[in-house]
Amino acid sequence: MSVNHLRDLLHALDGQSYKAYKSLRGSHSLADFTLHIDYVQGDPFAAPSRVRVEVPQAIAQFPSSLYDSSPRRIALEDYLIRQFDRQIQTVGRATGSGKSGLIEIVRPSQAILPRSAAHISEQMVELRLAVGLPAFGRRIAGRQAAILLCEQLPELIDQTLFYAQLDAAALQAHCDCAEAADYLRHQLRDRCLVAFIADGAVLPRQSGVDDRPLRQDAVPFQSPPSLQTSLRLPDGAMVTGLGIPQGVTLIVGGGYHGKSTLLRAIEAGVYNHIPGDGRERVVTDAAAMKVRAEDGRSVVGVNISPFINHLPQGRSTVQFSTQDASGSTSQAASIIEAVEAGAAVLLIDEDTSATNFMIRDRRMQELITKAQEPITPFVDKVRQLYTDHGVSTILVMGGSGDYFDVADTVIALDNYRPEEVTAQARAIARADQNNRQAEGGATFGDISLRVVAPDSIDARKGKRAVNLKTRTTDEIRLGLHEIDLSAVEQLVEPGQLKAIAAAMVYAQQYYFDGQRSLTAALDRVLGDIATHGLDCLSDRLSGEFVGFRALELAAALNRLRTLVIDGSPNDHAPTAEHRGEDEA
Repeated sequence: MSVNHLRDLLHALDGQSYKAYKSLRGSHSLADFTLHIDYVQGDPFAAPSRVRVEVPQAIAQFPSSLYDSSPRRIALEDYLIRQFDRQIQTVGRATGSGKSGLIEIVRPSQAILPRSAAHISEQMVELRLAVGLPAFGRRIAGRQAAILLCEQLPELIDQTLFYAQLDAAALQAHCDCAEAADYLRHQLRDRCLVAFIADGAVLPRQSGVDDRPLRQDAVPFQSPPSLQTSLRLPDGAMVTGLGIPQGVTLIVGGGYHGKSTLLRAIEAGVYNHIPGDGRERVVTDAAAMKVRAEDGRSVVGVNISPFINHLPQGRSTVQFSTQDASGSTSQAASIIEAVEAGAAVLLIDEDTSATNFMIRDRRMQELITKAQEPITPFVDKVRQLYTDHGVSTILVMGGSGDYFDVADTVIALDNYRPEEVTAQARAIARADQNNRQAEGGATFGDISLRVVAPDSIDARKGKRAVNLKTRTTDEIRLGLHEIDLSAVEQLVEPGQLKAIAAAMVYAQQYYFDGQRSLTAALDRVLGDIATHGLDCLSDRLSGEFVGFRALELAAALNRLRTLVIDGSPNDHAPTAEHRGEDEA
């Protein structure tokens, strides 16, 4: 259907019942692009209609050098989404009922992520949008709809999906920025590093709810000479910065001197960031996971015996379950679950940790003997976790010097400026022997893999076979059940939760078979996404999915209160060299 035919049809629909909009479903040729109307909302107050626009590359003319590698293609798609989102703000909404006149695309964060809202190939450029078809009351506003679809939308497409209309230098810089971050990240393991923070990086954010960089009074990052390292960029140039080695690293310092700010930048470094973010060259091992205490969370069939054992009444912790975990139990479970799912680095801040999980000092050991205390503190396990399982830890610690005895590297923050103080910390530990007794044995213990009972994942609600809803970046509703992800801090966009919810159903349909381990099933899901894209997660084309990691998918499954664990598979836990290789 041509643009003139579409305009005539919309004029003819003017004043009819809103459901008459259903006749628009299908494909329409509008000037230089094709409009696919995949779903038409049944009511102006309902979820908006879903549409796709396709521009042939023969017309769009994006140079293949902008999408000839995965990082560059993802960055190009990200750039187009951002451009379209900016242009939408210049289009005045039509008057009318409900969502009349709405044009919307998934809104990106500061991170450059795979999103189903845009697709670039040698043949086509595609964007997926939500559109509120205009109405007055529940009657079609046909003339307003014609302006929306036949005038405003083509103008938006012309401004955002044609290479000649874009800032070529800014687009090139956007793709180069993502490629450089990926290039830096891939050098970490060869250099025995877990993170790299480039000199000149701006780490503070505007606020706790605004992830843009702090502009006023922000102190540019400067690495201490003893930990300064250089990594190579794709063009051969070198960039210097702080290289955090594998092993156990403490970040110490007084309050308000930047400890948690540095850790938050490191946890965000698993993603690439847009130019101007300040953290473009802050990169972290892709398998780094932030863990914290989480009172009240569900734990199912987790072997927390490395941390907690000989509970009262002889209760086992080898396959421990509870619907109301304490702070220490939840943190122990989160660490074991993360390692089971492939984490190679743990990120921990004492401010969000359970005190009795982190440390038990000499005086408390004297008052409460080990026979009376089931918890082995993290200070006695963090070194074993690295030596036995190859899992490094970066830990913000301002209140206990007992960690000096187990740290490989100690970094002190003074007014946001880092200094290596490893030698001083070790000297203090040698001079001030507090005779604290190590607890928990000579080895860390086993990381047990688990098998998910497929029937325990149920997305049904009433007559609906699949009912998935999300709320911002902290909650998934799967069928009748809510999953609280507020403590999973590396989720940065609502679209990640939408994709994770769909991935849970996908895993239940195809890979949770009562035999395959949770880890193996997650590997299959992420492998399918890597091969087929986020679209493989749903039979319905969606522009709302955003890329996620296996670690966050595992975190969501582990917090599902209906989850049932069948037993242990014959698989082995992932080794350090395999962790993080297949993340989306």
